[in-house]
Amino acid sequence: MDIGLIIALAILALLTLSFFGSALRHDGARNAMIWGLIFVGVTVVASEWDNVSRAFVPQQTTLVDGRIEVPKSRDNHFHLTLTINNTPVDFLVDTGASQMVLTLEDATRVGLNPDDLAFIQTAYTANGAVATAPVRLDTVSLGPIEDTRVRASVNSGSMEKSLLGMSYLSRFESIEIRQDRLILSR
Repeated sequence: MDIGLIIALAILALLTLSFFGSALRHDGARNAMIWGLIFVGVTVVASEWDNVSRAFVPQQTTLVDGRIEVPKSRDNHFHLTLTINNTPVDFLVDTGASQMVLTLEDATRVGLNPDDLAFIQTAYTANGAVATAPVRLDTVSLGPIEDTRVRASVNSGSMEKSLLGMSYLSRFESIEIRQDRLILSR
């Protein structure tokens, strides 16, 4: 839990107890307490706004008429969660990436042992050249769509998130962006 949130909650608790302690004795004190509670409440909501807003903004795919539609995220990118070897993995959709690329952390989570990977290929990224290891993923699922023995790479460098590149996206019959939605059809 964030230390700022803990402090805000502690202040809120103290103000609440003080309010009930002074009850209705002093109108000025009561009004000050009410404004203090409002201030603390707004502060807490503001500090947790990203978590609160995620509950109201669709983040995952929806299946509509045989198509998968993905809403654009607040960061102006498309994100998908695929299930790889029964493990959910978050991806950034990257049509500029030629392959599906896993971070070392995600590769480990889906059952690939980093010590067994052969980093024999080189990828040229915006951050320079990095070594990659070719792999085959036993199962990859996106909603009801399941593929087996999917080719991918594991990046030896630092990445914030795994990338969903064209080696996987080209499995779809069409890829379209319309009104802030990515539409994948098979």
